Amino acid sequence: MLEFPLAAGVVSLAFALGLAFYINKQPRGTPKMIEIHDAIRQGSKAYLKRQYKSISIIAAIVAVLLYFAFDFNTSSKMPLTSFAFIFGAASSLIAGFVSMDVATRANVRATFAARKNSRQPLKIAFYGGMVMGLFNVALSLLGITTLYYFYGKPELIIGFGFGASLAALFAQLGGGIFTKAADVGADLVGKIEAGIPEDDPRNAAVIADNVGDNVGDCAGRGADLFESTAGENIAAMLLGSLVALVTGNALFVIFPLLARALGIFATLFGFFFVRGKEGQNAFKPLRNGVIATTVFLIVAFYFLVNFTLHNINLYYSALVGVIASMLILLVTEYYTGTKYRPVQDIANASKTGVATNIITGYAVSLETTALPVVIIAGAILASFYFGGLFAADTGVSSHLGGVYGTAVATMGMLAVAGMVLGLDGFGPIADNASGIAEMSGADKSLRKRLDPLDSVGNTTKALTKGYAMGSAGLAALLLFQAYIEITGVKSLDISTPKIIVGLFLGSMVPFLFASFAIRAVGKAAFKMVEEVRRQFRTIKGLMQGKAKPDYSRAVDISTIAAQKEMIIPGLMPVIIPIVIGFTLGADTVGAFLMGATFTGFILAMLMNTGGAAWDNAKKYIEAGFLGGKGSEAHKAAVVGDTFGDPQKDTAGPSLHVLIKLLGTISLTFGTLFVMYSLVH
Repeated sequence: MLEFPLAAGVVSLAFALGLAFYINKQPRGTPKMIEIHDAIRQGSKAYLKRQYKSISIIAAIVAVLLYFAFDFNTSSKMPLTSFAFIFGAASSLIAGFVSMDVATRANVRATFAARKNSRQPLKIAFYGGMVMGLFNVALSLLGITTLYYFYGKPELIIGFGFGASLAALFAQLGGGIFTKAADVGADLVGKIEAGIPEDDPRNAAVIADNVGDNVGDCAGRGADLFESTAGENIAAMLLGSLVALVTGNALFVIFPLLARALGIFATLFGFFFVRGKEGQNAFKPLRNGVIATTVFLIVAFYFLVNFTLHNINLYYSALVGVIASMLILLVTEYYTGTKYRPVQDIANASKTGVATNIITGYAVSLETTALPVVIIAGAILASFYFGGLFAADTGVSSHLGGVYGTAVATMGMLAVAGMVLGLDGFGPIADNASGIAEMSGADKSLRKRLDPLDSVGNTTKALTKGYAMGSAGLAALLLFQAYIEITGVKSLDISTPKIIVGLFLGSMVPFLFASFAIRAVGKAAFKMVEEVRRQFRTIKGLMQGKAKPDYSRAVDISTIAAQKEMIIPGLMPVIIPIVIGFTLGADTVGAFLMGATFTGFILAMLMNTGGAAWDNAKKYIEAGFLGGKGSEAHKAAVVGDTFGDPQKDTAGPSLHVLIKLLGTISLTFGTLFVMYSLVH
């Protein structure tokens, strides 16, 4: 049965390669477009080279520590855990690089394609996003399947998830700091102070902003979603191995791999339903792709579950996961779409200034947490219930059966990851294409066709973050249950002081982490604003368009800030649970994980969806409503957008990586916490 996920992974890679080949064949456009494109592409590659070097050094040190902590004490002394860690980290970084590489090839081609119609740039941007989606899910599936084939035990490949999570956290956090420092600086000085358009070539920060879209939203998100699928897959396999011991059916172990393979074919099926029409809202064909993927999965899961697990109740659990993912997407669309109340409320509040924009935007941000929590809570209860019915039929304990039902639901949610990732990759490509049109001085008709794609891209990026956070909510339960099984912790008595301490510390960590991330953006944005102002003052002829700004200086500011500021928050989730585990014990770490999951999930939803709502309130005004560009309402909305930027693109998307990294590192060291903690 392992041949099925291997075949699916190979097919997915081949399809992604075909799409990349198609994109590469498209013309790059005018010499000015090519010049700007080359600057963005070279800046993105240069940044990733520096960032990956830093991450590689940290990963190498951790791998050595893992070898002596685990592998050295085995009879064979084979570096199984440490190799899995390195393999996971390297795969995560490769996923990020490929996502960036294809996005920077597609952006200029989408720009030039807009000279005739809006269908072709939609097609190119979507194809570029699908390369990111198909490559990531394939690489994750092939990596885990290969390790399981050679290792034979899911507990031996936990290191793969740990490596993927650690690399992804640094990639997402560093990329988010880079892109938002540039974006905030470009908006505050360009749009508000100088009164020039977004992506105006006279603004020194615009190239850095476009570079940031690729290193943050493509490379960072690519690594991020890679680790999501990897970590959740491994946790589900661990729980499946416990069920297999009772039932004698080894397919419970590899079912997560089979479900992921099914998701690839569902994504390929949905791909052919994305067909844009001239003058049509670009979100409709993208939504059609998601609907087709979902329908395929609803039917296909029935046959897969009946053929492998032989219990209809687990099909219902899978269905719960698929439906939960769609509900999360719908809720996120409601809170971030320009035609709905929340975004329009923020836009209308901008008429009376910045203060009311931020007050209303923050109220909307708080509101966005309610429905996702209800959806995830409902999914956990429903999938656990169906898992319990499965347990009653098979002799598995009701608790283990319920937990495995939740694992199957998580696999159902993850099955749409390829298509959702494609929508996510679409966003930064459309954003870059719109920017290249502005900076190259292209005909206004190009910008008119590309701006709606950019606005839709903001929504699709928000959908992906909501989806990733929703899956993290279910995954956290899996990781927690796997941790409980490995450590043997039977219960958490909240009347015990050390359990209360664990809950408090875990609840605090997401807030402290977010503080570091947002402060890093603020410090870097301060330097960016000062630099753009300096260039406007000192470079003669710049405002008249007779001289060029120093783009490289702005890129350097973001690069240095990202490299420096990502280290401390990036190491927090590694150090804190290990210190707690060796001092207060495995049960305190269990309480710590619970606290971090609850507050991290809610805080990430607040930041991701609320920040996107602020952004699209600005886009709503820029579309001509409430006075349009240059109006007082627009200026207030720009400030509100910059307030939400580091939340939705730096701290927010890094939080769900943080939650899963805390789970995987606790899972990795769990047995050591039991053996060597100071307090038992």
